[in-house]
Formats: sequence, C-alpha cells, structure tokens
Amino acid sequence: MIDAIATLGRQALSIFSRVGASGQLLYRTLFRLPNFRKGFPLFLEQVYSEGVLSLIIIVVSGLFIGMVVTLQGYSVLQKFGATQQLGPLVSLSVLRELGPVVTALLFAGRAGSALTAEVGLMKATDQLNAMEMMAVSPIQRVISPRFWAGFFSMPMLAFIFNAVAIFGAYLVAVKWLGLDDGSFWSNMQSSVNFSEDVLNGIYKTIVFGFVIAWIAVYQGFSAKPTAQGIGRATTKTVVYSSLAILSLDFLLTAMMIGGW
Repeated sequence: MIDAIATLGRQALSIFSRVGASGQLLYRTLFRLPNFRKGFPLFLEQVYSEGVLSLIIIVVSGLFIGMVVTLQGYSVLQKFGATQQLGPLVSLSVLRELGPVVTALLFAGRAGSALTAEVGLMKATDQLNAMEMMAVSPIQRVISPRFWAGFFSMPMLAFIFNAVAIFGAYLVAVKWLGLDDGSFWSNMQSSVNFSEDVLNGIYKTIVFGFVIAWIAVYQGFSAKPTAQGIGRATTKTVVYSSLAILSLDFLLTAMMIGGW
C-alpha cells in the first residue's frame, strides 16, 4: 500500500515538473525580446517549412472531405426533400468544426512531429549546447522562430482548407448531383454568419496553433538525446496535440454556443 502511494506521488511530481518546465519554456519564448533583423528571416524560413510544405496534404484532405460530407449530406437530406439546404449544411460543418479540427490534426501530424524531431536532433547532436557556449540563446535562435511560425501558419492553413472543402462540395453538389448553382451559393450565403461561424472557427485555429506549437517545441527541447528519446518525443507530440485539440474543441464550442 505504501509503495503504491509512493509510486503515485512520484508520478504526480513528475507530471507537475513537466508542466512547470513547459510553462517556463513558453514564458521564455513569449517574453524574450526578439531580434527582428536576425529573427525575421528565420521566421520566414520556418513558415515555409511548417506552412507551405503542409499545403499539399491540407488541400487534398480538404477537397475530399468537402466531397464526402456533400455526398453524405445529400443522401440524408434527399429523404426529407431538403436537398437545397446542402450548401448551408456543408459550409457550417466545415467552418465551425471540420476545418479547424481536421487542419489542426493534420498540422500536428505533419509539421508538429517534424518540428519536434528537428529540435530533438539538434539537442542530440549538441547544437543547442554549442549555441549557449557561443553566447547565442537557443530559445531566441531555435525555439522562438519555430513557435511563432507554427502559430502563424495554422490559421492560414485552416482558411485554405475551408475554401478547398467548400469548392469540393460545389463540384459534387452542382457538377455531379445537379443541384442549382444559384440556389447552392445563395442558401449558403444566407445561412453563414460571419461573427458566429467564420470568426469562431478562426478563434479555434488560433488556439489550436498556439497549443500545437507549444507542445512540439517543448517535446523537442526536453527530449532525451538518443534516437529512442527523439522517437518517443515525436510520438508524444502527435498524441498530446490530438488529445488537446479534441478537448479544447469541446470547451471552445461549449463557450461559443453559450453553454457556459
């Protein structure tokens, strides 16, 4: 009994220690004054690495998800003679939920894992220690550009995902199923509210981007400098980010619809 309590206490202390270390890293990243002359090129480089190189999977996924949701929605609405509401169904589903959540999951799997592996490898090869010996801050040189690039790229990718998903819905609904073009777009336009639907989706992407970038840089920075340690850190980034995205999505949705 005493051994079980001691084990539970050690695990609790380990969890609190990791939470404190991650909070300390976030504080040092957010409140350290940036060097814009040297940091901005690094930021642009990371935007390309994390954002631009993720475009392919975002565009392809958005296109097919929009097409699948349209087919599923059409099969249900057809039973009630309400196929003209297919446009609002797809647009609201994408803007409110599918766009932010699916983009965040894809971003965590593609860019978040790569970010953790890159920082972890730099730690394993003593590049971070070498920077400190040369009076170069690893937080300012390595962590900060990657964190802010992930935070900036996530909303942009979600916007592209939404646009491509709605375009895929248009292809299926109008070009394949034969719905009226004007009715499809006019019903969608009249049903979507900018402040309640579009802005709420943007708020979600901002929160998701912040959390994913935070988890990714911390897991890489705290990874054990071994091949196995980097692999575990990469896996933790994907798992923790996915759980955080889904739980935060519920909390944000409950707040936005007035449940709290």
